[in-house]
Amino acid sequence: MNIPDSLILVNYDWPWLALAVVLGWTLWAAPWRVLRMPNVLNLMLAACVLVLGFWQIKAGIRPGLNLHILGATLLTLLFGPWFALLGLLLVLLLATAWDGGSWHAYALNALLMGVVPVMVSWTIYRLASRFLPAHLFIYIFVNGFISAGLTVALTGVAATFALAELGAYTLTDLIHTYLPYYLLMAWSEAVTTGMLITVLVVYRPLWVATFDDKHYIQDK
Repeated sequence: MNIPDSLILVNYDWPWLALAVVLGWTLWAAPWRVLRMPNVLNLMLAACVLVLGFWQIKAGIRPGLNLHILGATLLTLLFGPWFALLGLLLVLLLATAWDGGSWHAYALNALLMGVVPVMVSWTIYRLASRFLPAHLFIYIFVNGFISAGLTVALTGVAATFALAELGAYTLTDLIHTYLPYYLLMAWSEAVTTGMLITVLVVYRPLWVATFDDKHYIQDK
């Protein structure tokens, strides 16, 4: 998922402009008062370290084409979209520095691995909250399993078209040799996220910002 500088054959300014707009909006809209609550900041940093560990366990398909568990849905459910995005940008910053510094591709990677998956995860959560019954099983299965899988699959589609636009590989080649692996990763993402969310809502529901036990359990 981490696109290296070597695959960006021409200079693109729009990813940096788009990232600047999204980052500015995020910094303005984020509920910063939440960080003053006990242990919230420590929990966010610990979750970012966990996601960073996921990113280091990756498989290479072709030069510059790597796959790994994303963790975006997990962060979105734990902290909401604003802090999830900031957390993913921090993880990407550390991962980029660790892998040798593909800073030219940082903005594009941030859009593909941060903005897109958080937006998809949050949209699914909002739709489920509005149209589906407030039930514990639905929260875990839809927001944890299904959302994580769809998020990775749609992120793969976005990455495929982005790579084709960059001219690094042809769209036909990517569809046949790269995109199918995202469908396999979607299953891994769904299982990993679903299991973690299940454990957290059962044993540490206060750690999950999008989960309210009074709403999903006690009212039943």
